Amino acid sequence: MTDLITPITMPKFGLAMTEGKITSWNVSPGTQIDAGQEIADIETTKITNGYESPAAGTLRRQIATEGETLPVGALLGVLADPTVSDADLDAFIEKFQSDFSSGSADTAQTDHAEPTLVTVGELTLRVQEAGQGEETPLIFIHGFGGDLSNWMLNQNDLAGSRKTIAFDLPGHGGSTKTVGDGKPATFAATTAALMDKLGLTQAHVVGHSLGGAIALELLKAFPQKIASLSLIAPAGLGRAINMDFINGFISADRRKTLEPVLHYLVHDKTLISRRMVEDIIRFKRLDGALQSLQTIAASCFPDGKQADDLKPVLTNFSGPAQIIWGADDEVLSPTDAKGLPDSIEVITLEQTGHMPQLEKAAEVNAAISKIIK
Repeated sequence: MTDLITPITMPKFGLAMTEGKITSWNVSPGTQIDAGQEIADIETTKITNGYESPAAGTLRRQIATEGETLPVGALLGVLADPTVSDADLDAFIEKFQSDFSSGSADTAQTDHAEPTLVTVGELTLRVQEAGQGEETPLIFIHGFGGDLSNWMLNQNDLAGSRKTIAFDLPGHGGSTKTVGDGKPATFAATTAALMDKLGLTQAHVVGHSLGGAIALELLKAFPQKIASLSLIAPAGLGRAINMDFINGFISADRRKTLEPVLHYLVHDKTLISRRMVEDIIRFKRLDGALQSLQTIAASCFPDGKQADDLKPVLTNFSGPAQIIWGADDEVLSPTDAKGLPDSIEVITLEQTGHMPQLEKAAEVNAAISKIIK
């Protein structure tokens, strides 16, 4: 009878995710559900994300209540064939909960490698690795004010038969708060040094926002290290930037003032989770964090404009390259991608803001998978 029952459990959206909060159920008990249908919204430390059903069936029970925070793998609900009796359902749920509480349930989905601290020269960088295999590695570079969790919906999906590396730039996340002059070229040199430390002679590079400019500076200084470029809403291709976002991100010190600033990042404003706002506020209170952000902003966006024109670097690149941009980006304009060679594919995602890797993770992962083959 248990083969007619499918548990719906707290998903693991990112490598370091350990728990999530169910903010809403999108279906009611008794509803017939298709595999892949969004049945609930789950809030993580980074974003609120739709949870797609792992199987088809009838939603017989909702175990978790809206607003409840549960660990990865915990029982949220149960799909079951209509022929399954309530008594059999009760027995299944009781056994699942007992096994989960005792730790004897299958917890493979909760396993993850913790980020490690890697010394690179005088810097300490927080690094998250995933995957293994012989294919060319992939490295992710986040943007201004971000951290390695910006790739929580991408890194594991792209790991497959290759090593993938996400890390916190200096001045961000769990890395050293020393940023030097705060310029993209300086961050690119640090990225190259990290690659050397990890034994990566070459890598596919994915850069978001300011991380896109850093990726281009990495290409400029170390072209032999770049196997391909995937730039997501990249800086460095135009002059304009929304300084209300940059200045607001730096100055806002309360949820009430920071949350509207973070809304610039996404098309669907409901995706910005309360925990994301609170985590950023906590980060900015770390010793040296605010000063680092101020240094980066002054170097990269003097007089409210982008300082570096890196479009010629991209134009002259002969390897595989693509740009992925949200049509509704409120931080950097997708029109900055105009005038590039036809060999550089520009993918524009509708109803998407400045963070396509979180808003449209499946589409972004598919595009990156295609270019790194």
